[in-house]
Parts: sequence; C-alpha cells; structure tokens
Amino acid sequence: MTIRASRYHDISVGHRVYKHESKCRHLHGHNYRIHFHCESVELDSVGRVIDFSVIKEKLCMWTESFWDHRMLIWQEDPLSQTLLDIDPMVVLVPFNPTAENIAKHLVEVIGPIQLAGTGVRLAEVTVEETAKCHATFSV
Repeated sequence: MTIRASRYHDISVGHRVYKHESKCRHLHGHNYRIHFHCESVELDSVGRVIDFSVIKEKLCMWTESFWDHRMLIWQEDPLSQTLLDIDPMVVLVPFNPTAENIAKHLVEVIGPIQLAGTGVRLAEVTVEETAKCHATFSV
C-alpha cells in the first residue's frame, strides 16, 4: 500500500516542439500547471507523506527557478544554438519539450535528485498546457 500527497504549481514557459506537424512547431508558450504527486509506503511521525511545504521547496521552486519565464528548447533542435545566442536564458533540454516529455523528465530526473533523503518518491506528474489539455507520466 502507498499513500500520496500532491501539490500543484503554475509557471509560464515558452517552447517549440521540433518536427510538430502544426502550429506548435513555432515558438510559443503556455501557463503550465504542474501537479506533483509524491508517494510513500508509510507516514512520518506527524502523520504525513511529506509536508506540502517541502513539495513546494523541492519541486515547485525547482521549476520556478529553472524553467519559469524561460524558453525550453530541445538540444537537438536545429534552432537551439541560434536561440541560445539570441537569449542566454533559453534552456536547452535533453528532450523534445512536449507535455509528456516534461512530465517524464520531472519524474525520472528531477524528482530523484530533489527528493533525495526524504524517503519519498515523485510517483507521478501531470503537466497541463491548457485547461483542456494535459499529459501524465507515472512510475
């Protein structure tokens, strides 16, 4: 049995989906809502999976510090170096920045680093690009 604690965070991020067949191939942005779902097999001495403020500090603030008001561009995108030369705040990422890949990266790469030592794992992330569209990655 596992128990979950969840928190969401809103950030504004630009991106371009390389090789997209439609308008998402252009530079554009979203007001993303990212839902972090942390999981544990037991509660702490207070009766929590993890304090919600720790989710904020470790995960929400990571996205705030490294992605908010930035442009995520896949490092293999042919425009990556040009965009980085124009604006050093462009963030080159090791994945094509779809909602699915963003969620997967947060769960597989960022979660284990940011939650190390807490006894809790990031089990699932949902990335909402709009109120109508979202993608979820879980382990």
